[in-house]
Amino acid sequence: MPTDLPPVDTAPLPPPSTVDAPPMAKGAGQARTLPEWFPIWAQRIAELYFSGTTSMFLVHGNTYDAVELMDSAGNRKYGNVSEFFAEQLFGRWDLVLVYDLARGLRCLAGNNEKRLQDMIVKANRVLGDMQQIPKDPSAVLAVLDKFVTRNIMAADKDRLSVGIIIEDAGYIAPEGEVGRLNLGSSTNIVTLMNWATSPYVKRMNVAFVLINDKLSVLNGRLSQNPHIAAFEIPLPSEAERERYIAHITAGRDMAALSIYDAPALARLTAGIGNTDLSVLIQSAIEGGRILDETTFRELKKRLIERQAQGFLEFIEPTWTLDMVIGHEAALDRLREDAELLRRGQLKSLPMGYLFCGPVGTGKSFLAECAAGTIGIPCVKLKNFRSKYVGETEGNLERVLTVLKAMGPVVVVIDEADTQLGDRDAGGDSGTSSRVFGMIANQMGDTKYRGKILWMLLTARPDLLPIDIKRQGRAEVHIPLFYPGTQEEIKAMFGVMAKKLGSKLDPATMPDVPMPGKLSGADIEGIVGRAWRKSLLADSDTLRPEDLKDAIASFLPSTNSLEKELQEVAAMVECTDRQFLPPEVENRITAYGGRDRLQERLTAIKQLVESM
Repeated sequence: MPTDLPPVDTAPLPPPSTVDAPPMAKGAGQARTLPEWFPIWAQRIAELYFSGTTSMFLVHGNTYDAVELMDSAGNRKYGNVSEFFAEQLFGRWDLVLVYDLARGLRCLAGNNEKRLQDMIVKANRVLGDMQQIPKDPSAVLAVLDKFVTRNIMAADKDRLSVGIIIEDAGYIAPEGEVGRLNLGSSTNIVTLMNWATSPYVKRMNVAFVLINDKLSVLNGRLSQNPHIAAFEIPLPSEAERERYIAHITAGRDMAALSIYDAPALARLTAGIGNTDLSVLIQSAIEGGRILDETTFRELKKRLIERQAQGFLEFIEPTWTLDMVIGHEAALDRLREDAELLRRGQLKSLPMGYLFCGPVGTGKSFLAECAAGTIGIPCVKLKNFRSKYVGETEGNLERVLTVLKAMGPVVVVIDEADTQLGDRDAGGDSGTSSRVFGMIANQMGDTKYRGKILWMLLTARPDLLPIDIKRQGRAEVHIPLFYPGTQEEIKAMFGVMAKKLGSKLDPATMPDVPMPGKLSGADIEGIVGRAWRKSLLADSDTLRPEDLKDAIASFLPSTNSLEKELQEVAAMVECTDRQFLPPEVENRITAYGGRDRLQERLTAIKQLVESM
């Protein structure tokens, strides 16, 4: 890129050639006249470009979805992201060039055939025969670099306004450490950075757009460059979904397709892109079946899981908090938060909860019951880690995009101490620390208070970084313990019998000789054994003798030191004294208070690690 060129003035734009939207021209004061229907990300790109401070943009997120367009007659239509740039933002420019590895370099003018012909003539004049340009990225960027340099040197009357779009840019400039990238990728990155930082390019009507669904797989020297602006395309808003539904159902009787009208369907499809929304409706049209509640629920579950690329599992809670035994103070808190959410008092809600306690205390069950009481969609974060560079962060990036669009939503993260990573983690090229940073930033974003409710589940809360457990993230720490009284144990047996589809008469329930020793999972296992015997005896209820035999023959786990470690860690993490059962408070007193309890926790950890 030349470094000794004199300043150049912005050349006047030619008359509009496609749409009536204003040209994206620097210094023209055009930002105020952008169409109101433009998405927020497009408005911000235009504003930055108008200011003359940025000429290169990274667009990521929901890049494969159908995007709203408008033709010269004001009719709504839909296309891809590149078409949006070519027709709407660059609609009056002389030349719009698009490149990807598969199709090479080409002109893009939307549906305007005359404009496309004009572009091809201009492109062949300034670039040479485009058919002869290799598809190799280094060759294409070298050709474009020569063109950009000549365009800078040209007289005002000969200078072209140009938009250059690079699709799937992660393949052109992939993430990687210095010295480990091949020469071609390194050359591509340097070329792109030269364009982004050139003051001469910034004074011209030239813009570069890099498109990639995952920002994290694009080289960090680009994504973190102060001369390059990154913008996320979010999943469509409720208003955008409603317009899209009206577009694809135009001329059809909505009542013949769905029990929901367009506004209701738009409201219920949060977290679904326009393309998948089309699948939802087309399945009803082609399948000849009305989109009723059952069909809609099944399709929405499948589409949201696909939208998150399989890293979220959609959960439909079967139970409410009425099924949970004990922990009355914690249940009251969760019910109160559910009521505040129903009232729309989002600022009074916590950003998240931490459910901790020994294995088998019902952390997952409590989270599911809490989600059932709250009454909003619930998803479980699955393993999103990958062995490939940048893929783990990219997978998490996609998940967070879906969650932000779904709100309000409950997000359950089981085994949170292993899923969330650590700021100081090493040995994986910094992946765990970056994952930790992404989740910590999202959990701490108060804009989503009451819209994304995090529920972290772990038997080892002491292993979670303090940044995640602090107030403003996972604020409410609820410890869970094994039932410690005969009343709680018997009630737990009754709940587990109901969960398995059996019946248990509390009056026939024998005393259990192991209070405080049996986990919920243990009790479920005992009930399952007794129920099996009762079924073989053709009984539709749990027989007392079968239950008594199952209790007598059950041998609890002997890993007492590990269990004590988990119990003590839960006691230490508790954020509200009311969450502690009386027998647990007595144990804390017996230990000598919380300070001595912390010392006991450290000692047990040392013993366990030495075993």
